Amino acid sequence: MSDLVVALGLLLVIEGVADCLFPTQMRDMARRIQATPDGTLRAVGLVAAVFGVALVWLVRH
Repeated sequence: MSDLVVALGLLLVIEGVADCLFPTQMRDMARRIQATPDGTLRAVGLVAAVFGVALVWLVRH
Protein backbone atom coordinates (compact mmCIF):
# COMPACT_ATOMS: atom_id res chain seq x y z
CA MET A 1 0.00 0.00 0.00
CA SER A 2 2.85 2.39 0.72
CA ASP A 3 4.18 1.83 -2.82
CA LEU A 4 0.85 3.03 -4.21
CA VAL A 5 1.00 6.19 -2.10
CA VAL A 6 4.59 6.82 -3.24
CA ALA A 7 3.57 6.32 -6.88
CA LEU A 8 0.67 8.75 -6.51
CA GLY A 9 2.99 11.26 -4.85
CA LEU A 10 5.46 11.01 -7.72
CA LEU A 11 2.63 11.47 -10.20
CA LEU A 12 1.60 14.67 -8.41
CA VAL A 13 5.20 15.92 -8.38
CA ILE A 14 5.60 15.35 -12.11
CA GLU A 15 2.24 16.95 -12.91
CA GLY A 16 2.95 19.91 -10.64
CA VAL A 17 6.40 20.55 -12.11
CA ALA A 18 5.02 20.38 -15.66
CA ASP A 19 2.21 22.82 -14.79
CA CYS A 20 4.63 25.16 -13.02
CA LEU A 21 7.32 25.23 -15.71
CA PHE A 22 5.16 24.99 -18.84
CA PRO A 23 1.68 26.41 -18.11
CA THR A 24 0.94 27.52 -21.69
CA GLN A 25 2.01 24.20 -23.18
CA MET A 26 0.00 22.25 -20.60
CA ARG A 27 -3.12 24.31 -21.42
CA ASP A 28 -2.57 23.71 -25.14
CA MET A 29 -2.12 19.99 -24.52
CA ALA A 30 -5.40 19.87 -22.58
CA ARG A 31 -7.17 21.49 -25.55
CA ARG A 32 -5.66 18.97 -27.96
CA ILE A 33 -6.69 16.08 -25.71
CA GLN A 34 -10.29 17.34 -25.77
CA ALA A 35 -10.20 17.29 -29.57
CA THR A 36 -8.75 13.75 -29.74
CA PRO A 37 -11.23 10.96 -30.55
CA ASP A 38 -12.17 8.61 -27.70
CA GLY A 39 -10.76 5.57 -29.48
CA THR A 40 -7.34 7.17 -29.81
CA LEU A 41 -7.30 8.18 -26.14
CA ARG A 42 -8.30 4.65 -25.11
CA ALA A 43 -5.55 3.11 -27.25
CA VAL A 44 -2.89 5.47 -25.89
CA GLY A 45 -4.11 4.87 -22.34
CA LEU A 46 -4.01 1.11 -22.79
CA VAL A 47 -0.48 1.21 -24.23
CA ALA A 48 0.67 3.44 -21.37
CA ALA A 49 -0.92 1.14 -18.77
CA VAL A 50 0.65 -1.99 -20.29
CA PHE A 51 4.03 -0.27 -20.49
CA GLY A 52 3.72 0.85 -16.86
CA VAL A 53 2.83 -2.63 -15.65
CA ALA A 54 5.73 -4.11 -17.62
CA LEU A 55 8.12 -1.53 -16.21
CA VAL A 56 7.02 -2.18 -12.63
CA TRP A 57 7.23 -5.93 -13.21
CA LEU A 58 10.77 -5.63 -14.62
CA VAL A 59 11.93 -3.48 -11.70
CA ARG A 60 10.31 -5.70 -9.05
CA HIS A 61 11.59 -9.04 -10.41
